[in-house]
Amino acid sequence: MDPISPLEQALHAARALVLADLVAGQVAEADVVSLVEDSIAQRRWWVEQWPDGLAFVAGLVAQDVQDALLERYGRWPLCPVCGSGDPHALDVEPELGPDPHWVCHKAGVKVASVGSLASATGGTASS
Repeated sequence: MDPISPLEQALHAARALVLADLVAGQVAEADVVSLVEDSIAQRRWWVEQWPDGLAFVAGLVAQDVQDALLERYGRWPLCPVCGSGDPHALDVEPELGPDPHWVCHKAGVKVASVGSLASATGGTASS
């Protein structure tokens, strides 16, 4: 059996991280998971064109899914830090860089690494 390529490893990791955040927010429905798969397919092509972007895949997939959810359902993930005011979404930083994390620009804080929203929100997969 051939070893898994670095590209496939990065795509699998990105998928797992974003799915973990979707589960933490209890929005991992089948149609939402398909948005993750769409992003993975697009980012596979993107990294094939620009191999140096491999380390950026997780943050880009998180942003892709966030953008697709905004168009279809609304803001995600909602900020767990700000208890008052209008609900607002977290942003991924850096926009193009390694070690992506969710941040609240309103409070000016780093909330969690991409894939670790459950620890920041206290969210679980149970209802």
